[in-house]
Amino acid sequence: MFVGVSFSAQQAPAPAPAPRTFTGQIMDSNCAKAGAHNPSMGTSKECTLACVKGGATFVLYNPATKAIYQLDDQKKPESFAGITVKVTGTYDRATKTIHVTDIAAAS
Repeated sequence: MFVGVSFSAQQAPAPAPAPRTFTGQIMDSNCAKAGAHNPSMGTSKECTLACVKGGATFVLYNPATKAIYQLDDQKKPESFAGITVKVTGTYDRATKTIHVTDIAAAS
């Protein structure tokens, strides 16, 4: 009689990325690519809101590094349009997207 023994190695799930804080300005995706708002569109806030209304998305733009971060939440950034903020969330490097848990005005 033959008795077979089978071992199954279970892999533990990868740990979830730790939340981080990113600092930059809430801009629209179009102006962030240019690195500046269009002065003919009014204030930074007015420009950002107008561009988003026209089809752009809210992003976090870091002017020091010229980095543009996509934001998975498009509701929270609206009240911070055009201002410098701290965004807390987990970062997905593959999509360059911050999964937003909190946004607060930078001090």
